[in-house]
Amino acid sequence: MPFQPDPATISAVLSPALRDSPTKLFVETTTNCNLGCFMCVKQTGKCGIIEGEMSSATFKALEAALPRAEALILNGVGEPLLHPGIDTFISQAKKLMPEESWIGFQSNGLLIDDQRARDLLEAGLDKICISVDAITPEKLKKLREGAEISNLDTALNALAKAKFSVGKPRFQIGVEVVVMRSNVSELPDTLEWAASRGATFALVTHVLPYDVDHADEAVYLSCSEEALDLLQRWREKASAEGVDIDQYPNIIWNYSKNPAEQRVIEFVELMKAEAEQQNIFLDLKKLFALDTSWLAQVTEVFAKAEQVAQDAGLELELPKLLLKENRRCEFVEDGSAFISWQGDVHPCYFLWHNYHCYASGWDQTVKPKIFGNLNEQPILEIWNSIEFTTFRENVTRYDYPYCSSCGLAPCDYIQTEEFEQDCHINQEPCGSCLWCMGLFQCLR
Repeated sequence: MPFQPDPATISAVLSPALRDSPTKLFVETTTNCNLGCFMCVKQTGKCGIIEGEMSSATFKALEAALPRAEALILNGVGEPLLHPGIDTFISQAKKLMPEESWIGFQSNGLLIDDQRARDLLEAGLDKICISVDAITPEKLKKLREGAEISNLDTALNALAKAKFSVGKPRFQIGVEVVVMRSNVSELPDTLEWAASRGATFALVTHVLPYDVDHADEAVYLSCSEEALDLLQRWREKASAEGVDIDQYPNIIWNYSKNPAEQRVIEFVELMKAEAEQQNIFLDLKKLFALDTSWLAQVTEVFAKAEQVAQDAGLELELPKLLLKENRRCEFVEDGSAFISWQGDVHPCYFLWHNYHCYASGWDQTVKPKIFGNLNEQPILEIWNSIEFTTFRENVTRYDYPYCSSCGLAPCDYIQTEEFEQDCHINQEPCGSCLWCMGLFQCLR
């Protein structure tokens, strides 16, 4: 009889996106929250998120996927500790998950004291990430209405004590910092403060703009590093011949152009030709308007943050300041499934809820992508459905446009209430997603 490999072994060697069971489960226990944060989607006028919390029956429906899950992240748009059964969820999952797997979540820390910290660790929690966007009390209150620096101090100290009183020295305590124009200068001090209170890792992410006000707070710049490098090289080439190509935006629409202006156009056309040859997307309007002095300032802040982290032994993950040309969807590539509190199954953070965002400079409607509901269909049946499998396969081909770097955006394909297809005739609305370009990070 010919050798028949074990199906689980076959699945394990495949890319997580192609396995027959999800590798990571992001589970929204609740959408309720005890803070009013400036950067939260729930604070925007066009938010379509429904308040609620996951039932025990819906969580139990995940059990079939837990034995092969590498991570369970109990996060959504709410505060996980507001769910009264979260300790039970953790302990139930821990019994079913592989020994080397982990369970964690992000929290605002308001509900963590010595007893709560011990309860969480005893339930089986392996990792927690506390939101610390500023350590200046006034600034923290402005960003997170209802937050107090004393609450964060209490939470971190309680977790550090529980780590040893419960006997879990490998328990990981981290912080998440959402950087904005109004707080990015505090980043090095914030990291130093967190490390001194027991944090061993830090996630830094950009604010995801949900409206014009949020867009003004964005620290990142909307072009790729490759595009900026290309522009700089052609600036130098043109300058060597006495041509200033930065005049391009001022003269491009002139009906007639003198010889000097024509030379500018010629250099830019050569630059565009090289960009096309190297598959670099150019939005010339954004590129020429790029604030390089701001980029230099933030680069310096990030360098200081890296030095602080190195000195403190803090594992630091910084986001990109410019868009990645070579995209990678960490969620799909890592085999993730996102479960809303109602039991709906989604592919990623970007397509998890109904909301509007202003990430690329225009108002974009984002509708959730739902492949099934746990209360109606088994989790593995949903995961292995033709629709979900095809979606993951198509996403990992990355054959969709760079909407954020397109001079024609926003176009009718993406600036619509109901997305149907992009300009490449794909049905995945990933061309306008900035998660895969290295800007946004989360506990994963």
